[in-house]
Amino acid sequence: MADNQQPQDTAKTRLAETIEATASARAKVAAESKQAANKPAGTGLLWLFVVLNLALLGAASYGGYWFVNQRTVTQAKLDALEASVSDSIAAQGNRAASDSNVIKTDLTKQEATDRALADAQQAADAKINELAGALANAEAQLQEMNGRRPTDWLVAEADYLVRMAGRKMWLEQDVRTAILLLGNADKRLQSLSDPSVLPVRALIAQDIQALQQVNPTSQVSVALALNGMFKQVSKLPLDAPEENYTAPDTSVTDSASDWKQNLLNVWHSLVDDFIHVEVRDEPIEPMMTAKQKWLAQEQLKLALQQAQAAALASEQALFEASLDQATAILVEHYLADSPQVSGFETALSHLKATDISKAIPTELNSQAALEALLDSRVKRVFGEGVSAL
Repeated sequence: MADNQQPQDTAKTRLAETIEATASARAKVAAESKQAANKPAGTGLLWLFVVLNLALLGAASYGGYWFVNQRTVTQAKLDALEASVSDSIAAQGNRAASDSNVIKTDLTKQEATDRALADAQQAADAKINELAGALANAEAQLQEMNGRRPTDWLVAEADYLVRMAGRKMWLEQDVRTAILLLGNADKRLQSLSDPSVLPVRALIAQDIQALQQVNPTSQVSVALALNGMFKQVSKLPLDAPEENYTAPDTSVTDSASDWKQNLLNVWHSLVDDFIHVEVRDEPIEPMMTAKQKWLAQEQLKLALQQAQAAALASEQALFEASLDQATAILVEHYLADSPQVSGFETALSHLKATDISKAIPTELNSQAALEALLDSRVKRVFGEGVSAL
C-alpha cells in the first residue's frame, strides 16, 4: 500500500506544477499584452508569444488529461494486482492451515500407535513372564512325577464310581446298584496298597452301611404286582343276582301222537318272542346294569393305579389310602364268597403291609474326601483334564 501511495503523490505534485506553470504563462501573456498595448510597435511579436502560450496551455492540458487517464489505468491494475495477491495469500494460508491439521492428525495417530505398541509390549512381557512361570511349574511337576506311581489313576477311577453311585441313588433311586458301585470303588482303593487312603475307605464303608439300612423293598416289584392285579379286575364276579331264566323246549317231534304238544310248542315259539312271564317264589333283588358294572370295575382299577403311582414315588400314606379304597370297593360291589375275590382281597392286605418308604441319604460322605484325594494326587500333577471323569 505504501508503494501504491507514492506514485499518487508524485502525480499530484506534477499536476500542481503544471497548473502553476500554466498560470504563470497566462500572467506573463497578460503582462505582455498590456505592454503591447502600450507599445504598438511590438504587436507581431506579441501575437507570437500569445500563440506560443496557447500552444503551451493546450500541451499542458493534454498532458494533464493523459496523466489522469494513465493514473486511473495504473490504479486499476494496482487494485487487480492487490486482489490477486490477497487471494494468493489467503489460499496459501488455507493450505497451510489444512497441512497443519493433517500434521496434527498424523501426530495424534502416531501417538495412539505408540501407546498401542507400548501396551502390546507390556502384554507380551507379562505373557512371557507367565509362560516362564508355567514352564517352571511344569518342570517342578515333572520332577514331582518321578516319584508318582501309575496306580494313582485308580483314585480317579474310584472317584468316578462314587459319582456314578450318587447318580444311581438320587436320580434312579437304585440303592442296590449304588451299593455295588461303592464296593467297586473300595476295591480300587484297596488295590493301591497305600495306608493314606484308609480314611477314604472308611467313609466308603460308612456310605455302604447307610445304604444297606435303606428299606430294601423294590418299588418296581410292588408296581408290577399291582399291574398284575389290575388285569384281573375284569374277571372278578360282581355281587349282583344273575338272571337264571331257562327257555322252555319248543322243539317239534315226528310222532303223530304228540300232535297236541307239538302244536303247543309251535304256539310258544311264536308268542314267547313277544311276551315272557316268569314266576318267582323268592324276594326280588335289583340287578346291576351294564353301566353300573363298568363303573365298579373302573373305580377298582383307578384305586389300583393310584396305589401303583404312590409306590413308585415312595409315598407310603397315599399308597395305603389307595389300597384301602380298593378294598372298600371290593367289599361293596364284588361277591365276597368267591375264591377269586377273597384271594384278591388277601393280596391287597399283603401289599398294604409292605413298607415302600425309602429314606435315601442326601449326600455321600466319601465323595468330598475322594475329590480332595484326587486333587492332591492326580489333578495337581496332570492338570484339570481328569475332571472329565
